[in-house]
Amino acid sequence: MTGAYVEILRARHAARLLVGTLIGRLPNAVASLAIVLFVRAEGGSYSLAGALAAVYGVANAVGQPVLGRLVDLFGQPRVQLPAAVASALAMAVFAFTGIGPLPLAYAAVAASGLFTPPLEGGLRALWSSVLHKDGQVHTAYAMDAVAQEVMFTLGPLLLTLCTSLWSAQAALLVLNVVGVLGALSVVVSPPSRAWRSAPREAHWLGALRSAGLLALLAAFLFIGVAMGSIAVAAMSYADDNGGDAVYGWLMAGLGLGALVGGTVYGARQWGGEPARRLCGLVALLAVCYLPLMLMPGAVTMTLLSVLSGVFLAPCIACAFVLVDRHAPRGTVTEAFSWLVTTFTVGASVGTGLAGPVVEEGGAVWGFAVPSAAGAVSLLVLLATGRVLAAPVRGAVVAASSENDPNRAVEPRFSSGDRA
Repeated sequence: MTGAYVEILRARHAARLLVGTLIGRLPNAVASLAIVLFVRAEGGSYSLAGALAAVYGVANAVGQPVLGRLVDLFGQPRVQLPAAVASALAMAVFAFTGIGPLPLAYAAVAASGLFTPPLEGGLRALWSSVLHKDGQVHTAYAMDAVAQEVMFTLGPLLLTLCTSLWSAQAALLVLNVVGVLGALSVVVSPPSRAWRSAPREAHWLGALRSAGLLALLAAFLFIGVAMGSIAVAAMSYADDNGGDAVYGWLMAGLGLGALVGGTVYGARQWGGEPARRLCGLVALLAVCYLPLMLMPGAVTMTLLSVLSGVFLAPCIACAFVLVDRHAPRGTVTEAFSWLVTTFTVGASVGTGLAGPVVEEGGAVWGFAVPSAAGAVSLLVLLATGRVLAAPVRGAVVAASSENDPNRAVEPRFSSGDRA
C-alpha cells in the first residue's frame, strides 16, 4: 500500500514541495486557535476572540482565489513569497500591539488572512511537472489530502506546545516565521520557479466561468457544512460525556478516519468516470455520519467518529481530479483556491447552523446536520452529473502528449493541460 507513496516521495523535488507546502500552510491551519489563545492571554473575551477569528477566516476566503489568479498570471515566486511575508508581518503587528486598539487588531488579522499565500493550489499545479509515471498525480492528490489531516492534527499540538513553553504571543510569531520559511522553500525550488500557467482567455470570471467547476463548488459547499456542523455537535456531546478530553478524542477520530481512508484510496489506481465515483464517495460519507446520532458511550462514539471520517479524504482527492479537469485553461491555481474558499465558507455556515439546532434539539439533532448536508451535496452532484462528466472543450489527450503525463488513467483527464 505504501509503495505508491514512497515512489512519489522519491521523485525529484516531490518531498520538498509537499513538506514545504505543509510547513508554509501551518500558520493558516492554526490561525483561528492561535488568535483565540492570544486574545484570552491578553484578557479579551471569547466573543472578541471569535470575532477576530471570523474576520481572519472571511479575509482568507476572499484572498485565496484572488491570489490564486495572480499566481496564474505572474508565476508562483512573485506572488507566494511576498504574500507569505505580508501575512506574517500583519500577524506580527497583531502580536505586538495586542487587542488595545481594536480597529488595528481587526485590520491586522484581516490583512493576515487576506495575504495568506495559496500554497495549497500552487502545489497541485506543480504535481504534473514533477511526476511523470502513470497515475502518479492522482496518487499525489490522495497523499496531499492525507497530509492535510496530519497537519491539522499536529498543528494545534505544536501551537499549544509553543504556548506552554513560551507564550501565546511567541507562538503566534514563531509559527508565522516558520510558515514564511516553508513558503520560501517552495518558491525557490526549480519546479516552482520554472512553472508557468498555460495561456488563458481574458475573462473577468476567471475559473468561475466553468460550469463543471461551479457544480463541484456547489457540492463541496455542503461538504464544508458537514465538517463545520459536526465539530459543534461533538462539542455538545462531549459536554455531557467527559468534557474537553472526549471532544479531543472525537476530533482526533475524525482525522484518523480521514487519514486511513485517504491512504487506502490513494494506494490504487482508479479507472472510470471520476464524477460518478465522487457521487459514491459522498453517499458513503453521508451514510457514515448517521451512526453518530446513536450517541453511545465515549469509547464507542470515538470509534464511530473514525468511521465517519473515512471517506472525507477520498472525496477531497477525487474532487482535486475534477477541479483539474474542469478548470479553464490557465486558471489551475485559482480553481483550486476556489475549492479551498468554498470549503471554508461551508464550514463557517455549518458551524453557525449547528449551534441553534443543538440548542433546540440537543446533540442528537446536531449530528443529523452533517448527514443531511452530505445528502444535499450528493443531490447537487446527481443533478449536475452531465456537466461534471462532460468532456472539457479544448482538452487534448494523447498518450504521447506533454499535456497528458498520466497517460489518461482518468478518461479525458489532463493535468498538464491545466498547468
